[in-house]
Amino acid sequence: MTALDTDQTDIVPMKAALSSTDFVSSKDMAPPGRAAAVTRILTRKQKAAIIVRLLLAEGAVLSLQDLPESLQAELIRQMSDLRYVDRATLKSVIEEFVHEIEDIGLAFPGDIETTLSILDGAISPSTAARMRKMAGVRLTGDPWATIAALDPALLLEVLETESTEIAAVLLSKLKVSVAADLLGQLPGPRARKVAYAVSQTGAIAPDVVERIGRSLADQLGARPPRAFDDGPVERVGAILNASPAATRDDVLDGLDQDDTAFATAVRKAIFTFADIPARITPTDVPKITRDVDQAVLVTALVAATDDLVTVADFILGAISKRMSEQIREEMAERGPVKPKDGEAAMSAIVAQIRALEAAQEIALIPDDDDD
Repeated sequence: MTALDTDQTDIVPMKAALSSTDFVSSKDMAPPGRAAAVTRILTRKQKAAIIVRLLLAEGAVLSLQDLPESLQAELIRQMSDLRYVDRATLKSVIEEFVHEIEDIGLAFPGDIETTLSILDGAISPSTAARMRKMAGVRLTGDPWATIAALDPALLLEVLETESTEIAAVLLSKLKVSVAADLLGQLPGPRARKVAYAVSQTGAIAPDVVERIGRSLADQLGARPPRAFDDGPVERVGAILNASPAATRDDVLDGLDQDDTAFATAVRKAIFTFADIPARITPTDVPKITRDVDQAVLVTALVAATDDLVTVADFILGAISKRMSEQIREEMAERGPVKPKDGEAAMSAIVAQIRALEAAQEIALIPDDDDD
C-alpha cells in the first residue's frame, strides 16, 4: 500500500517541497512515441501542488490547515498557476512522491510548539512553559479551542478585566452552558454591559476574532503553571481538619494575629465534628453512619461531652429509633474514652463526611457567614 491508497495523507514531504526554493529537473516525462524534447521541468513546489490536487480529486483528507499560513498561500499560488499536466508528467510526479514517502523512516515536527504537543504528559508543565517562553513560541491551531479548555476561573478574570468588546467576543465563542455560568458570576452592571456588547459582535470580521483569540490564548498560556491544585486556604483548611483540636485552635489563634482575613477564610474551609448539626441535613446522617464502623461511632459519641453533647444528640436523633437505642446501649457499656481515642473517632466521621461530599452523595449546608 502506498501513501496514495490512504484517506489521511502525511503532509511532511509536501511541507518540505513547499518550503524549498530549489528547481529540480524531473525525469524524461515524454509519453511513449513522443520526442524526448517534450520533457517538462517542474519545481518541487509545483510537484507538491500537483500531488495535493490529485489527492483532493481522489477524496483524500489533508490536514493542510496545519501548515504555516505562508506555505498555504504558496500552495494556492502554485495551484492557480498550473494549467494542464499530461499523464506521463503526473505518473512521474506520483512515483517520485511515493518514493519519498517510502524513504521516510520517522518524521519529526520541526518546530517547538508541535514538539511540545507531542510530548504533552511526558514532560512537566513548568518545563513546557519555560521552553515556550525561551523560544517565543505562539500557540498554533484554533486559539478558541485552547481557550475553551482553560479553567473557567481564568476566563472569569478575563471577563472582569478586559474591555467589554473583548469580553463579548470571548463569551460568544464559549459553549452556551459555560458562558451562562460565567455571566452569572459577573456583577450585575458588568454582566449587562457584556451582554449588550454581544449584540454588537455580528459585524466583527473573522480575522479580527482570530486575532483576539490568539492574543488571549498567548496571554493566558504565558501564565506560570500552578504547582498546587487547590489554593492556600483549602490546603491549610484540609491540614487543620486532620490535626488535633489543640493544634488546630493554636494555629488559628496565631493566624488571627498574623492575617485576620486569611484566618477567617481558613475557618470557613474547616469542617469539624462540632459543625455537624449546623451543616449536615438530618436525612444525610444515615448515609454517613452506614459506612462508619459502629465501634468508631460509639467511641465518638461517648467522647462527645460538654459542648459536643448536642452533636451526639443530633446524630442519634437522625437515625432510626432501633439503631439509636442499640447505640445508646453500647455507649452505656463502653465506659470512659481517652481523649486521643475520642478525637481519632471524631476525625474518622469527619473524613467520611468529606468523602461523601467529594463524591457528591451529600451536600454541606453553606456556612451562615458565607457570602
